[in-house]
Amino acid sequence: MGNDTCAMSVMEENVMVITNGYVFRDNSEFEDCNVFVSDGKISKIAAGDTTSNEEVLDASDCFVIPGLIDLHFHGAVGEDVCDGTIEGFKKIAEYELKNGITSICPAMMTLPEEELIDDIKTGKEFRDGVGKDHGRYAELLGFNMEGPFISPVKKGAQNEKFIKKADAAMAERFIEAGDGLVKIIGLAPEESPNYAEYIESVKDKVIVSLAHTNSDYETAMNAIEHGASHIVHLYNAMTGLTHRAPGVVGAAFDSKKVTSEIICDGIHIAPAAVRIAFDEIGADKMVLISDSMRATGLEDGIYTLGGLDVEKKGSLCTLKGTDTIAGSATNLFDCMINCHTKMNIPLGTAIGSATFNPAKVLGVSDRLGSISEGKQADMLILDKNFGLKHVIKNGILVY
Repeated sequence: MGNDTCAMSVMEENVMVITNGYVFRDNSEFEDCNVFVSDGKISKIAAGDTTSNEEVLDASDCFVIPGLIDLHFHGAVGEDVCDGTIEGFKKIAEYELKNGITSICPAMMTLPEEELIDDIKTGKEFRDGVGKDHGRYAELLGFNMEGPFISPVKKGAQNEKFIKKADAAMAERFIEAGDGLVKIIGLAPEESPNYAEYIESVKDKVIVSLAHTNSDYETAMNAIEHGASHIVHLYNAMTGLTHRAPGVVGAAFDSKKVTSEIICDGIHIAPAAVRIAFDEIGADKMVLISDSMRATGLEDGIYTLGGLDVEKKGSLCTLKGTDTIAGSATNLFDCMINCHTKMNIPLGTAIGSATFNPAKVLGVSDRLGSISEGKQADMLILDKNFGLKHVIKNGILVY
C-alpha cells in the first residue's frame, strides 16, 4: 500500500486525527469531516481545523470507511481455521487485517464433532491470547458453523459422511466449547423431522441459519417462523426460485425477516441476481461475505477444504475433477469493491453490507461497524480508485 495520495505525519498509538477525508457515516452518506481518535475509540467527528497538538493522518481525496467484518470465510494463505492450530489462526488473522478485514467470524466445515470442538477451543485460545494483539491480527468475533446439520443433497464441498440430524445437545456442546464464540449454526430443516423443536430450543443462544438445504418454500418459511433468522450464502447450496416452487431463495425474498449472506466474487452469483437480492431482501439485511478458502492469496494449484481436494484456477475454486464450486479465492475487501464496481450496487450500500450489517447480525454493532463517536476506532482509508491505503485497528495505524 502506497502513501502517494494519503500522506501521514508522525503518528502515536493513542491519539490521532484523520483529516480532509470523505467519511462514511451512519446514514450511508459521505461527509467532509475530521475523525478524532483517542485511546482506541472515536472521540469526536467534526468539521474545521485541528490544533497543533494533534498527530495528523491526512486523508485528502480519500474515503474513510469502517473496518470490514467477514462473518463467513474458511481461511487464506495456505491455512484453514479447521486445521485447528494457533499458527494457522495467526496467519489468517494477519492476512485479513492487512486486507482491511479488521474483525472476523470464520466458518466451520462439516467434520466430526470432536474435531469441531477442538477447533473451537483453539479459536478461544487464540482470542484470549495472542489474538488480543490487534496491531497485528484481525479481531476474532466468533464462528459461523455451516455444518454438520445440513443436507447431503446440497452438501457442496462439505463432507457427506460427517453430516448429522439436528441435535440440540450437540449444539449446546459447541456453544459451551466456544465460551461465546459460536455465533451461527446452520440447519437444513427438511433433514430433521424435529427441526421446529430444535430451532425453538437453541434460537435464544445462537443464530439459526438455513444452510446447505434442499428445503422447499413451505418448510423454509416454517423454520423462519420458528426462529431461523439468517441465510447462508444466498443462492448457493439451496433450492432456487421458480414460479411454482419458490424454494429457500423465495422464502428469503418473501419473509422480510431474515438476513442473507451473499458472495460477490464475480463467480458465485451473476450481477443481476445480486441486484435482485438487494432489492427484494433490503439493503439493511444483506451481508457481504467472501467464503474464502485457504487458497486465497496464493497461486493456482490443489488445496484442501474440509478434507476434500480443491483446485484453484485464478479466482475459481472447484472440487477436484468436478465443476462444483468450493469456496472462493477472493477476500471480503475485493468482494465489496466488486459489489459496487461490477454489480452496480451503490457504494454506500456495499460498504454497509460489509461493515454495519455483519456487526448487527453478530450483536456487536454497539462498538463496531460504523464511524460514530464512542465506537472502536476500526477504519480503512481508500484512495479515489478504491485502493486500500491504510488500516486502523483499535486506534492503531496498522498499515
